[in-house]
Parts: sequence; C-alpha cells; structure tokens
Amino acid sequence: MGHQRLRLLALMLIALLLVWPAPLQAQDATPTPAAAPSLTVFTPYPSQIIGTEDNVNLDIKLRVTGEPQVVRLSMEELPEGWTATFRGGSRIIQAVYVEPDTDASVTLRLEPPASVEAGTYRFVVAAQADDRSARLPIELTVQEKLPPNLAFSVELPTLRGKPSTTFRYNVTLENKGDEDITVNLSADAPNTFVVTYKLSGQEVTDIPLGANESKRLSVEASALSDVAAGTYPITLRARGGEAEATLQVNAEVVGESSIQVTTPDGRLSGQAYAGQEAPFTVIVQNNGSAPARDIQMSASQPSGWSVELDPKTIDLLEPGQQVEVTAKVRPSDKAVAGDYVMTVTARPAEGSSKSVDFRITVLTSTLWGVAGVGLIAVSILVVGLAVMRFGRR
Repeated sequence: MGHQRLRLLALMLIALLLVWPAPLQAQDATPTPAAAPSLTVFTPYPSQIIGTEDNVNLDIKLRVTGEPQVVRLSMEELPEGWTATFRGGSRIIQAVYVEPDTDASVTLRLEPPASVEAGTYRFVVAAQADDRSARLPIELTVQEKLPPNLAFSVELPTLRGKPSTTFRYNVTLENKGDEDITVNLSADAPNTFVVTYKLSGQEVTDIPLGANESKRLSVEASALSDVAAGTYPITLRARGGEAEATLQVNAEVVGESSIQVTTPDGRLSGQAYAGQEAPFTVIVQNNGSAPARDIQMSASQPSGWSVELDPKTIDLLEPGQQVEVTAKVRPSDKAVAGDYVMTVTARPAEGSSKSVDFRITVLTSTLWGVAGVGLIAVSILVVGLAVMRFGRR
C-alpha cells in the first residue's frame, strides 16, 4: 500500500513538471532606439573678408534625417542697414523642400548699406521645420581695401593633339583685391614641355594687374621632342606679393606615325643601263609613336622610263619597324648617258607623306661600245684602201 502511494506521488510530480510554465529567458541585447530626426544648416565659408562695396553670395546647405521636411528660412540676426535675401531657382524664396540624406542648396545674398563702415558684422540664419530647428552663425569682416587676391580660370582645361602640336589654353587672370600688383607667371610642367605666357601676342613673364582687373592670357605648351602618348598635367602659377593662384591644365598627347624613306646603306644613288631593268632596294621605316596604316608607294620618273614597286601597299607598319621595297627601274631605250632623278613617295592613310629623290646614273651598253669601235675601224680601213687605190693613179 505504501509503495502504491509513493508511485502515485511520483506520477503527480512528473505531471506537474510537464505543465509548469518555463521561465522567461533573459535577452542578450536591448533594441537600439531609432535616431531622432535632425535638421542641419551649414555653409563652407561662414567667415569672410569683403570690401565696402561688395555684395556677398553664400551657398547655404540644408540637410535632414527621418522624413522629408519643408524648412522655412529667416534671419534671426541682421545688422542694421543690411539686406538679406534667400534665393533658389532664380527667385527669392522663404522655404525649401528637403529630402532625407540629400542636401538642398540655397543662396543667401547679403548687401551692405551704402555707407557701411569697416568692422565685423554678425548674422544668424534660422531654419525651422515642423518638429526641429537649426541656427547658422555667419561673420563678415568689412575692410576699406581688400588685400590682393588672384584667381585663375580657363575655358578648356584639357586639350588633345599630336606630339608636334602646340597646346594653347585661353586663361583669365583676375585680381580681386583693391590694390594694384605686379604678377609673376610661371608653370610646373614635365621636362619634355616648354610653357610660355602670351599677352596680346607678346611673350611675357610678368604683367601689371590693377585692382579688380582681369586679363586674358594665352598659354602655349609645346614638346621639345616627340613624346610618348599620354596625358601630361601642367600647373600654371601666378604670384603677386602674398597673393598666389594656381590652375592645372592637361595636354593629352596622341600617337603619331613618322615615315622615313631611305636605302639600306643610306646612299640615294645608283646606276642603270639604258633599256635594261635594274633593281633598287628602298627602306620604309616608322620612327613615330603610333602605327602607320595603308601606306601607298608611288614613284615619279623621267619620261620614257618605267618603275615598278614591290610591294605597292604596306598595310601596317608599327613604330620602330621597317619594310624593304624593291624598285625595278628600267631607263628608256633612248636614254643617253648621264644622271637622272627618280622620286619615291610613301603616303600613309593618316599622317604626312615622305618623299626622297634618287640619282640614277645611266650607262650605255658595252656591246654598243664594241660595235662603235668596230665601225670606226672599218671606216678607217675603207678610207685607207681608197687612198691607196686612187693614190696610185
């Protein structure tokens, strides 16, 4: 009986354990709360020095996180007599729509009063959204005279040409200060380039530049010798007193073939007999930096002569390579002994052609010489016999 009670008690305990709820497990990490929406207003240059007659245009940036916002703009602080306007899309605006994580740009135009005095002026831009706000302090220091301040600009900063090209850049140099200065012009260029500045067609190294004056210059960069294809950076420098401006331009050099026509030994002369074909070897070589393609070979010769070139066309000639061309020359049958000129020309599909003159000395055949001597001997013999015969009578 006691055993049955113990067995029943054990079964009840097991059943109780099976239905008893399991304890909750502790969480290893708590969830990170979402970042609160924010509004930011900023400008790259919040403190500047200006002249007494200068208007200032500041590039204002707006940035939000979270939901898109319509942000209203106003001036929380504005010195007496100054005028401030927010501009966007060529209009005066009061608010701007800002997408999350995408900066919106607004121009703040600040205009001083006509009789503004030298000094430091403080401005505060206020940006207000539905549930957030931001402030941007700005400081302008007004001086009666601005220090020299040089600025370079160029129409086309990268030019492309062949190694023989003169790269010409049209640049503008401006003195944004209120003082007249003399500006020294220089350039940092690869050793294979020579850079010159020209003003009104005259080469210059120094130029006078008045207050708030700008001048247009022509900058010429040319290679001392054939340079390899590639892009070459050139840094232009202008310095006047403590003011300095730099500008980088690029010369993009493309390859160019350079054909030369010569002979294996360099001699441009030879001999041929009248009426007989004589072969001459011509060397066509490419001394350039790019392949020469579809080179057409031709020749001009004296009247009555024939010249056959083999091959007549060179499909491809890589830089540094050369090809032998055989010129089969046949002087006229009636050509007299003497010197004649034959011109051989190699003309690639792109690039300049190259011609060279060969001096051909024409010789008469030795058989005709022997025949001539024989005729002279026979004539002498006939004359001698005639003298002997008629002389006796």
